[in-house]
Amino acid sequence: MTRIYMDHHATTPVDPRVLEAMLPYFTEKFGNAASRTHAFGKEASRGSEAAREEVASLVGADESEIVFTGGATESDNLAIKGVVDFSRKKGNHVVTAATEHPSVLDTCRALEKGGKATVTYVPVGKDGLLDLDRVREAITDRTVLVSVMAANNEIGVLQPIAEIGAICHERGVLFHTDATQAAGKVPVDVRAMNVDLASFSAHKMYGPKGVGALYVRKRNPRARLTAQMDGGGHENGLRSGTLPVPLVVGFGRACAIARREMPEESRRVLALRERLRRHIFDNLDHVVLNGSLERRLPGNLNVSFAYVEGESLILSMGEVAVSSGSACTSAKLEPSHVLKALGVDEPLAQASVRFGLGRFNTETEVDRTWKLLRAAVARLRDLSPLYPGSK
Repeated sequence: MTRIYMDHHATTPVDPRVLEAMLPYFTEKFGNAASRTHAFGKEASRGSEAAREEVASLVGADESEIVFTGGATESDNLAIKGVVDFSRKKGNHVVTAATEHPSVLDTCRALEKGGKATVTYVPVGKDGLLDLDRVREAITDRTVLVSVMAANNEIGVLQPIAEIGAICHERGVLFHTDATQAAGKVPVDVRAMNVDLASFSAHKMYGPKGVGALYVRKRNPRARLTAQMDGGGHENGLRSGTLPVPLVVGFGRACAIARREMPEESRRVLALRERLRRHIFDNLDHVVLNGSLERRLPGNLNVSFAYVEGESLILSMGEVAVSSGSACTSAKLEPSHVLKALGVDEPLAQASVRFGLGRFNTETEVDRTWKLLRAAVARLRDLSPLYPGSK
């Protein structure tokens, strides 16, 4: 059986070119990047600093503003908790969106539970987009941070990040964006988008798991935060721990490839997504697209198939890897908090499937996926007494 991978929002396969760049740093270039007194350490340091430049170049930052972390979840924690800790004399209010990734929402809830912060969760519209006026109204004199993800991991919706950042800067408030799903897929420029802190993860852009980064703006304004991990003062004192040089080098190569190939890759992936979308919406009834079509990641398609249980549909498709939502919450049985925030009723939310197309997908795979999907939907609807066309 040939397997088809269409869950690129959960993770991506490591690009062979990325692996090739990493391999020497497991063997002959194995030094500790902090050991700069000998050739082995200097060689590892050169590799990691070259990678830092590549990460910075992808997002329009200076390399001195990139802090390597263990992944975007750690970056989100460092950004949010770090700003709240540092800014406690000014205030302790955080503004975020109801549709954020759990790494942001759970961090905010932990701060609330510990009495360290108050949080406003701004609702979104039916298309998944934030109303800028509601963001503006949520900011108070005690607000120290606004955190809004650039691209939603479930419905692929692209928020108006530059506009939100401008509102924050007008009010003297720092702005953080979890750009994990956006970076490498759509253009991200932290300066043009008025971003002060931004989270990234290598494994979402064909790099290795276990490494991410946090962009921390150095000027106009300078983003100040308190380190959340102590023990050596690495990464300019913001994230202690020995750098995983092979992973960092892989991250850098993944960013370099994305920067070079993103325009053409985005067009190709969008064409594949639209091919799948037309198959579905031209041939099936009672299907609903979740989230804005116009402001959306090229490879994202989140669809609810009425009168079908989403998990059953996923299992029925067998050889095709898709999901019902965030990989971080896939073990939970309750409906997606993102779809609930959009106002999708529970039966439809439970009937949703997220297709995440990526770099190595083909038209043949899209057509095969559609064939399996059509058969599975028909079979499951025949079993449903609620489906109008059931026997």
